[in-house]
Amino acid sequence: MSKTRVIGLDIGTTAVRAAEVEVGRGGSSRGKQPTVLRFGQVPLPLGAVRDGEVAEPETVASALRQLWQEAKFSHRDVILGVGNQRVMVRDLTIPAMPMDQVRSSLPFQVQDMLPVAVDDVLLDYYPTAGYDGPNGRMVSGLLVAATRDTVHANTAAVETAGLRPLMVDLTAFALTRFHSHGELAPRTVALVDIGARVTVIVIAAAGVPRLVRILPAGGQDATDSVANDLGLAAGEAEAIKRQVGVGLAVPRKLEPAAEAVGRATRNLVEAIRNTLVYYAGNHPGGGVEVVLLTGGGSRLSGFGQYLSSACRMTVTYGQPLSSLRAGSAMPKGEQLVQLGYALAVPVGLALGEVA
Repeated sequence: MSKTRVIGLDIGTTAVRAAEVEVGRGGSSRGKQPTVLRFGQVPLPLGAVRDGEVAEPETVASALRQLWQEAKFSHRDVILGVGNQRVMVRDLTIPAMPMDQVRSSLPFQVQDMLPVAVDDVLLDYYPTAGYDGPNGRMVSGLLVAATRDTVHANTAAVETAGLRPLMVDLTAFALTRFHSHGELAPRTVALVDIGARVTVIVIAAAGVPRLVRILPAGGQDATDSVANDLGLAAGEAEAIKRQVGVGLAVPRKLEPAAEAVGRATRNLVEAIRNTLVYYAGNHPGGGVEVVLLTGGGSRLSGFGQYLSSACRMTVTYGQPLSSLRAGSAMPKGEQLVQLGYALAVPVGLALGEVA
């Protein structure tokens, strides 16, 4: 693809988000600093997207039309992200061969690895390393298997909005690209993107994804816990959740809410910690050095400190465009910082096409 301006589109549980990235004339980003020209997001009503899959196509399409009208993107071609429990990522080692041959051979190589029929999934392969084995050159990497229903539901909503999905990419790979330009690039980093209903964890070593885990949990679980325990509407429960945070001192009257938030948050933190422990056990001497948080769910007060204590590891937050340029249409200063949680996936999706 020769376009120098590429738009990454992220369809989340609570909002649709898109970013337009330019790499300069000539089509290649090599040696050039990409510029994020525009970013926009439009909220979605609860239920329009469930567990990362579009459930109400026309509602999502309407939000996408509004997004394009407000953000004034220069074209309608998009790179669409996917990442939910119906997207499986597995380690896979295969004989070295051209990528077109790899993709055509995948259905025959992986039919015994998946809990669903090969005909029901879309397959791709992400090579991470090559080595010489006893029977010749081998390649290790990550197999990606996305259920056709999930992909088709999301692309159908995009097309209904008048947009053209050129490619579907894994959100975990987008997160890796977004942060591979920063100072953490040479290190082994756990990138944790906490959405409303889905949390994506990708462990990257020197900018290469080594492990991907997608959890069916996110910030909305804590909101639901408060709503159920206190008998509140979702909006009021969300406001109280933000007020009490996690692990913070609260007035006595808010202690029941704090307990509800803590209970839901503990489950998510334990799942993240177990992922880091699993990776360290399989990579002696090469475990995760730092955890980097993005996503709306990560903004809950006290969450970063709680995760750091549970994992006994440094936890930091993604810095928006720390090594990318922001175009004149982008917010400035603190406004841009506040967008950091939302930029990673759509910008990372765009960077995959222009790299």
